[in-house]
Amino acid sequence: MVDPYIVSSIVYASLFGLMAIGLTLTYLTTKVPNFAYGSFVTIGIYTSFTIYRLLGLSPYVSAPIAFAVGGLSSVAMYLGILRTLARRGSSLVSLMIATLALDIGFIGIFGIYTDYLYYNLGIFDSKSFYQLLLDFSLLGLPGLLYVAPASLAVVTIGLFILLTKTKFGIAMRASVENPNLARILGINVEKVYVFAWFLAGGFAAMAGSYYDLFFTGTTSSGSDLIVEIFASSILGGLASIYGAAIGGLIIGASEILLTLVGVDFFGSWVARYQRGIPLVIMIITLLVLPQGLSSIDWKKILRLEMIGKFFRLRVIRYTLRLRMLLKTFRSRGIQ
Repeated sequence: MVDPYIVSSIVYASLFGLMAIGLTLTYLTTKVPNFAYGSFVTIGIYTSFTIYRLLGLSPYVSAPIAFAVGGLSSVAMYLGILRTLARRGSSLVSLMIATLALDIGFIGIFGIYTDYLYYNLGIFDSKSFYQLLLDFSLLGLPGLLYVAPASLAVVTIGLFILLTKTKFGIAMRASVENPNLARILGINVEKVYVFAWFLAGGFAAMAGSYYDLFFTGTTSSGSDLIVEIFASSILGGLASIYGAAIGGLIIGASEILLTLVGVDFFGSWVARYQRGIPLVIMIITLLVLPQGLSSIDWKKILRLEMIGKFFRLRVIRYTLRLRMLLKTFRSRGIQ
């Protein structure tokens, strides 16, 4: 049997990987830290939970619907608020504060929606979400242990293919790296940004849909995760989609595993500071790698490793020759 904490850390890490990829997409397009991004996770939670109570469908089935709802909500936020403010000359700080205000507004909307479903329709048994015990089991392990990492892998590979093998993906990269030049070349930069925000909101909502199967939550569940999501994205380099996936895996897994280790060594009081672990990891990493994990030159490291291996082999070879010579001298001395 696999330890439950290992299962939780794998699931948690995979979900954070999905969330971090989406947050990085929003930052790449607008260069604005989107503090309302966690609300798209809550949208996914609400969508899958409501569909289950109305139609009895599993979050696995409703995940595509949650993806679409989250993506459309994200596009509406970008077109209706951020792009409008940016065209009116709002500063980066103003746009960032606007995302904070939107997050508060989302929480209020979620509260109103929950009250309506709870008091008028009686769909919810309580005003807080409870874990949906609808997951399947495979080899004695919960299905989300397989689905969550597989979803992260599919999304990452799909983005890689999109950005490197398709004309639209190359246009996306050009729009992110140099939007003015992309416009001169005839690329519809706004169309690219809308598509990127749709994907970002969809990834968050899909993670929220899976979240229902493993955790309980409230109207602010997604917003409460924003610190860990930002830590994952920053750890990955903030401008690297693939780095965000790795950062999410590190932050999500370490938050659970390091908390478990701390509780074993120091006592249960360590669990109170679980949310601080991602920040500590992020700070330590940025002290060593200011640009995050994406700044690591893996080719250089591999080259140095190969050089080191070459010298190690030469040392071993000369050591063996020296031993053979010493053995020869000793044998002649004995004779």
